[in-house]
Amino acid sequence: MGEGVEWAIHCCALLAALPKGATLPAARLSEYHGVTRPYLAKHLQALARAGVVEAVAGRRGGYRLARSADTLTLLEIVEAVEGSAPAFRCTEIRRRGPCRSLPANAFPRPCGIAAAMERAEEAWRGELGRQTLGDLVSQYQHGADQRARDRATTWLENTLKGEKP
Repeated sequence: MGEGVEWAIHCCALLAALPKGATLPAARLSEYHGVTRPYLAKHLQALARAGVVEAVAGRRGGYRLARSADTLTLLEIVEAVEGSAPAFRCTEIRRRGPCRSLPANAFPRPCGIAAAMERAEEAWRGELGRQTLGDLVSQYQHGADQRARDRATTWLENTLKGEKP
């Protein structure tokens, strides 16, 4: 997975902390996370197309979650950024090279490598599908260093007041 997945999940976690109706502009999200704005904007647009976040136009506009963090899974965020195609695609290279002239029945189906990769993909997709953004935010709130939580809270409060954090 690309770093855009990490960026997207972190942005969604920050958006989950917003009061109802509030938004954060892409510029503030990129500032908070220390990432490039154009690249983040591309991922925010993908999240909006997938219905994970919604973009609000206007002077006080920005992004907010499209629905409750408790109903939004990490798999939905990953798929919004990376797509839903399998990470591994078997191209049957075992039938090339010195084995290319053998009949198809010489190769057991499915390929052991493809089967192992499919099981691994099912496992990680299953885990991400069970983990909600709300779960993740709750884990952060209970496990993060108080200094980090205080700084994040102060930054967010100042930003929402229109002050430069």
